[in-house]
Amino acid sequence: MPHLTARVPEVRLTGHEPALIAALTDAVVQVYGEWARDLVVVHLDGVPRGRWGIGGRAVDDAAPAITFGIREAALTRPEGKEIAARLIAGLTDAVAGVLGEETRDGTSVELVAHPEGRAGLGGVVSG
Repeated sequence: MPHLTARVPEVRLTGHEPALIAALTDAVVQVYGEWARDLVVVHLDGVPRGRWGIGGRAVDDAAPAITFGIREAALTRPEGKEIAARLIAGLTDAVAGVLGEETRDGTSVELVAHPEGRAGLGGVVSG
């Protein structure tokens, strides 16, 4: 189950939540296929004013930071580098498409790979 967490300054996020959820989901579907749509989980974390810092000072116009949980096996197979590149590009495109092109250069995407047996759902180890 693909899990995404997007941390976005609240002032930038407000009013864009449904569009951002849809765009991030669509980006994952573009990589994995339509079968993945119902499995994508998106968490939007709005960071309140004054609680995002860059260079030692609070900022309210930071670009989003996305963390994407993925099975390690997806990145270690022969096409793993291509999958990673497509996910990073697609998720960044989704953010820029919804929140504005000015967010593109600062948007960070981190793919967090978890080894088999190191994730679970409903109290049961999965994948």
